[in-house]
Parts: sequence; C-alpha cells; structure tokens
Amino acid sequence: MTNLSKRKRLEAVIAGEKPDRTPVALWRHWPGDDQDAHALAAAHLQWQKAYDWDVLKVGPSSSYSVDDWGVETEWVGHIEGTREYRRRVIQRPEDWEKLTPLDPAKGMLGKQIEALRLVGEQVGEAVPFIATIFSPLSQAKHLADDPVMLSHMRSHPDSFKKGLDTITESTLRFIEAAKATGISGIFYAVQHARYPLLNREEFMANGRSYDLQVLESVSDLWCNIVHLHSTNVMFDLTADYPAQFINWHDRETGIRLEDGLAQISGAASGGVDHWTLHQEDAVQTLAEAKDAIEQTKGTRLLLGTGCVIMVTTPTRNIRALREMVLSVS
Repeated sequence: MTNLSKRKRLEAVIAGEKPDRTPVALWRHWPGDDQDAHALAAAHLQWQKAYDWDVLKVGPSSSYSVDDWGVETEWVGHIEGTREYRRRVIQRPEDWEKLTPLDPAKGMLGKQIEALRLVGEQVGEAVPFIATIFSPLSQAKHLADDPVMLSHMRSHPDSFKKGLDTITESTLRFIEAAKATGISGIFYAVQHARYPLLNREEFMANGRSYDLQVLESVSDLWCNIVHLHSTNVMFDLTADYPAQFINWHDRETGIRLEDGLAQISGAASGGVDHWTLHQEDAVQTLAEAKDAIEQTKGTRLLLGTGCVIMVTTPTRNIRALREMVLSVS
C-alpha cells in the first residue's frame, strides 16, 4: 500500500487497517488573524503548504461562537494564542433565558464560514479540512466563566437548560452552514468531561446529552474528531461518542493510547505532549512519537498532540515530527 491520498490514508486508520504511513497533523490558534476571514484562511493555507498535514483543522479563536452574543475579548500575548475575556454576557441566572439563536451568516460566525469557504476553495478534495466546534457547555463557560456557569447550573437548572438549548440550536445552524463549505468533519471540543469541575450526573445531564445532539448532526461526515480537554477526564462517559477519532491529552491524563484504543471503536489522535513539542529541540518529541506508533502498532492513529501547540513552538520541532512519519511506520 503506497502513496495513498490523504483521505484514503485516514480512512484506512479509521477502519483499523495499516496505512502506507502514519497520518500526522498539528493545529494551533492564530491570534489576530482569527478576527478576519481572509487572514485566517491565508494563515491556514500557508500552514498547510509548509507542512502538508493529512488533515487541516481550521482553528478560530476560542470565543468565536459567542462573540455575536456580546462577549468581548482581546489577545494580550498568551503563547497558546488564546484571548483574554474582557466582557461576559451572563451575569444572572435569568440571562440564560434571554439568549436567542445566532445567524451563521452574520458577524463573527459569518467570518468563520467565509474562512472555511476560502480554505475549501483552495484545497479542494486533496486536503480534508474540518471546522472547530465548541460543545454547548464549553460555549456556556465562554459566556459566563466557569464559577458563574457552574453556580447557575446548580442553583437554577431550568434557566440554565434553556440557555443550553439555545446554544445547541445556534451550534446546529452553524454546522449546517459549515457543511456547505465542503468540510470533511468537525473538531468537537469537550472541556467539561472532567473532575472535579463536574460530577458524573452533572456531566450526563448538561454535557453528554447535548454533545450527542451535536454529533448526530455530523453523522453524515467522515472525519469527525472529539477532543477531550485537560486531565482527569471522564473517558468512560465519552469513549462511545460517535466520532471517527478521539483526541485527548494521552501524555498527561494517564490514559495511554493503547488503553484508550481498547475503549473506543474508532481511532486515536495524539501521541505527543504539546509541551514536549515546545522544548528547545525535538529529541523528546521524536521519542514520544515513535512510542505512540509502537503502542498502536502503526494503526488507528492520527499522530499529533493532545491539544493546540503553542504559537511559539520551535519550527524545527514541527518539521522533525512531520518528517519522521516518512521513515517510521
């Protein structure tokens, strides 16, 4: 099996077959560029041209899905490329009931759809590209910040659920618009399937039930990645999520790739710690990458990191990771 297309290579991995080589992809935030459709698209096209990733995750700002509700943010230099929140729109429990679904053709959402369209127009069918979607619970956190959100979730569950319903409807509308740009799937960020933020019952009611609605809406796409953010994750409550890939911090959570693969039906995404990749040289990065391939026996793996890489990551480390898959299988 040689010289597979990117899609065929990924499909082989998803099916549990041994590909011609291990597929690889990294993703990051694009501060500043993520506020403009043309700049964001250009950044991703250059990123793809430089490294020829097997899948291109289009990475907006973490606040993009809530900006049009009035959230205000600013980039102040964080090396992850994330933005500081200057204004949240949820202050009181009744504020959740005031939310209305957003129009994906307008405002920041419209900019993201345009960026996806521009990327798709340039890469065509040669490069699978996916849209970043934050879970409804993650978006609720962006609207209120975790302490306020969790307080309202527990003290005023009915108002909070109405807010989650609205956020979910807005998300589904955005996904339908994104599909028209030619995306191959979504990168679905789940940030609250973890202890001690929530207990199991709270996540089942406020996280999982909404996640499954969103993932059902992309069941017609072939390259969906679920991202489990941070450590102490509720892996057993998310391992059965209907997606082709599960991405998690395998180097930080204690859930190794081979352990995770025993619990999920699709493939794994990860293998390298994003902080390892951020070191001065690539020695440890390459060691983790080779170990990841050995753990998975060269199958069911999209090699990369458990989360976004830093915008200050040495480019020689990025190149080294990209080049190593050509010689190791």
